[in-house]
Parts: sequence; C-alpha cells; structure tokens
Amino acid sequence: MADATIITGQYVRIEQTLASAGERLLARMVDAVVVFIYEAALSVVVFYAFDVFSNDQFPEGLIVAIILLALLPALCYSLGWELFNRGQSPGKRLLGLRVVMKDGSTPTLGAYLLRWLFLLIDIHLFQCIGLLSILLTRNSQRIGDLAAGTLVIKEKNYHRINVTLDEFAHLSADYRPVFPQAENLSLEQVDLIGRTLSRHDAERPQRILELGGKVRRYLKINPPVSNEALLFTLTRDYQYYALEEI
Repeated sequence: MADATIITGQYVRIEQTLASAGERLLARMVDAVVVFIYEAALSVVVFYAFDVFSNDQFPEGLIVAIILLALLPALCYSLGWELFNRGQSPGKRLLGLRVVMKDGSTPTLGAYLLRWLFLLIDIHLFQCIGLLSILLTRNSQRIGDLAAGTLVIKEKNYHRINVTLDEFAHLSADYRPVFPQAENLSLEQVDLIGRTLSRHDAERPQRILELGGKVRRYLKINPPVSNEALLFTLTRDYQYYALEEI
C-alpha cells in the first residue's frame, strides 16, 4: 500500500497511507447509492405533489425553481459533506478514508471547491479518467486532487506523528500554548519557521524580521514581543497541538 511521508524540520514526521483505487471506488459507489436513494425519494414527493395540486395552481417557473432547489443537495453532495465533515462523505467515512492537503492539514474551501468542480471531468464527462489518474499518479490522485493539492488517505494513519525525545523535552508537562492560532499553521509553514530560527548567518536577523511580519499578518496577531520570541513560541505551541493528536 502506498504511503506519503512528510518530514518537517528536525522533529516531526508525518506518514499517511494513501487510499487505494479500489477503496476510493467503493466509497464513491456508497455515496452514489445515498444520492440515488435521495433522488428516488424526491421523485416520489414530486409526483405526489403533482397529483395533489393541479399545474395551474403554481406558475411553471416556480415549479422548476422548487425542483432545482430540491436537487441542490444531490448536486453538491461531495462538496457539502467534505466541507462540513472534515473531508469525509458517508462513503469515505464507511471506508475509513479522509481528504487532506498534501502536508496533512485540513483542506481549504478553495481546495474542496476545486475537487468538486473537477468531478465533472474525473467522473461525469470522461467516465474512467479519474480512476486512470489514481492508478497512474505517484500519490494516487485524480485530476481534482492534482488541481487542489489534496490526497485521500486512510484515516487510521491520519497524523501519525513521531517526535524525538530531545524535542519533546522542550515542552514541560504543564506547558500551555500562548497562541491558539498556532494550530492553524501548516506543517510546511512550521518547517520554514524552524529552519529560519536555526540559521546562524549574517542574513538571519533580516529573515526573522521578514518572516515575523508575514506571520503576524497571516495569523492576525501582533503581540508586544520580538519576532524571534514570537516565532519560537509559535513552534512550541504548534508542537503542543501536534502532541495532542498522538
């Protein structure tokens, strides 16, 4: 079974087991059954409504609008479930799969939207192109995954984090995070902060100044501490939240 391994800095290794093409196909079939049941139930309700109410009671445009509105949950099925259920549709949940970004973080709205839009190419227009892409790409990604930068992984291996004893010693048993926003940082961003802090050359002060300013703007925080102290604290806070998932 294929794995996607990411090493960040000197202290975090995240290993994610990729979902196989068969598992993803089975999850898609489960979701298709759920959508079919919904559409079948909707059809019964619509036909019953037409029997009860004559066509001249409602404008034709209103009837069409109601039908389209009722079909919206089926049309946005994948987008809605993955967005509001942390990357899992009912089919993925049943199979123990989850959508994540390549760095292991939770996908953004834009990423979920891209995956959903590319379903038109991956599944609906060209039928098997999505399956072929999963089989042929290195990280088992369909076209939508490639565009959005996402992976579908086995949930049981989600965020399996290993921390060295030396790094673990930096956090005391009663350590409490200073900045909750640190949890929103990606592994790649924390890796960049760690590499910047570990530099010992003439450019280090300028790089810390620039990175500190970007981090303050990105996280929308502006504490009265030096940029170096801020970056160091954020790495410790991030590690605290990472250790909570072990």
